[in-house]
Amino acid sequence: MENTTKIWSFVLAAYGNIGELKNLYFSIMLLWYLSICAANTVLIVVIYVDRRLHEPMYILLCNLSVNEIVGSTSLYPLMLSQMFSDTHEVTLPWCFLQMCFIYISASVEFCSLAAMAYDRHVSICYPLRYNIIMNTGKVVSIVLVIWMYSIFSFIFSFSFIISLKFCGNIIDKVFCDHHLVIKLACSISTPNNISDLLFAFVTIVIPFSLILVSYMKILTVCLNTSIENKQKAVTTCTPQIVSVSNLFVGCIFHFVDSRFHVAQVPDKIRIILSVYLLLCQPIVTPFMYGFNLPKIRHSFKRFLVDRKQMFF
Repeated sequence: MENTTKIWSFVLAAYGNIGELKNLYFSIMLLWYLSICAANTVLIVVIYVDRRLHEPMYILLCNLSVNEIVGSTSLYPLMLSQMFSDTHEVTLPWCFLQMCFIYISASVEFCSLAAMAYDRHVSICYPLRYNIIMNTGKVVSIVLVIWMYSIFSFIFSFSFIISLKFCGNIIDKVFCDHHLVIKLACSISTPNNISDLLFAFVTIVIPFSLILVSYMKILTVCLNTSIENKQKAVTTCTPQIVSVSNLFVGCIFHFVDSRFHVAQVPDKIRIILSVYLLLCQPIVTPFMYGFNLPKIRHSFKRFLVDRKQMFF
């Protein structure tokens, strides 16, 4: 017989009993979250202040850093509050709100990297037409399309959840996961069961395919160019390749953990791997781009010198 009791909250069971280490875990996660916000904010400010960085590539990078802050804020505050909770309960509205921001942020991440790959493709393959193809107005339009595409993709995916009635409330994760929430429904149809895969297809597979095509074309051009141009291409493309690879690994961890019960993996390792996407990517972006790209690095040094002169 189905349990028809109204479910008002979910229990994030993966937290378990943290015990005496809760203060240590809280301090580490708070420091990590503040570091993510600080690093990405500095990158945004540097790009905003230096008009020489008001170019398509850096505008897209600024958008990426904004998204890193949004994605991190969707996870860490709730995670920090749950560390001092005895029940680890989260109400349905808060759970759905967290899902909204996490999944939209993941989509924006992939789509932004696809836009940046296209920007590099135009810059390397069509250098003389770059300023015509990738002007500031077009880049702003691309950023708006990325966010609208991600929001509507999530709304479509979430439409499979909002009407469900739940017969369980235990989520074996530290955040609200789309697939695990659906598994708690009293009855699950095939469209409900694969709705997260449909979302993954339109927000991960399609952008990743565009990234792959862009870099294949870049590679083709680089094979027939000078050593100096090859080095320039490697310098500008390496951070994006690292980001895409890191995202891809994080997505694999997420979907494997959501859909398969991996009993051989210790719980603490499984929890870390399940949030790998929001653990590493937000801190990888500012440091990879900030310390790897010469123009960002030099602009950051000028920014520090200017502020020092202002105060002293």
